[in-house]
Amino acid sequence: MQEEVTQKTIAITFKSARLTTDVLMRALKAYLEHKRHREPSHGKISVKKLLAQNQGAKSIEITDENIKSFSRIAGKYNVDFSVKRDRTADPPKYLVFFKAKDSDLIVQAFKEFVRANEKKKQRVSIRAKMKQMRQGMEKDQNRERTREKQMDRGQSL
Repeated sequence: MQEEVTQKTIAITFKSARLTTDVLMRALKAYLEHKRHREPSHGKISVKKLLAQNQGAKSIEITDENIKSFSRIAGKYNVDFSVKRDRTADPPKYLVFFKAKDSDLIVQAFKEFVRANEKKKQRVSIRAKMKQMRQGMEKDQNRERTREKQMDRGQSL
């Protein structure tokens, strides 16, 4: 069973007078193109394609600007979704459309998205840390330094 899973074989048939590398390359490209169109895609798609799947669509409104990190998280859950920006609102709002059957998955993805954003907000930026270090060093530089001369010219044993 393990060998069947790890070793996949494809059979391509075509007619040609001579088998050259160009002919073989064209046949493989045609196979890959056919395979790419046949497989359903998951992740960010257009609203038109989402509605064309005839599975019903729901939407959630988001005000967060960091919508790209949501795409990465939703990709982990294999959710088809579409993001549209509502330009009439100020600040801009985003509408995330998804299939009705994926509502449980999208809720879980949003929980992870919110958790990741909260974690990012709690982190102190490197610039803030460097600013604190500079202020601490400036305080150290302002204090008076005592100078001590050592008058040891002799040899030590």
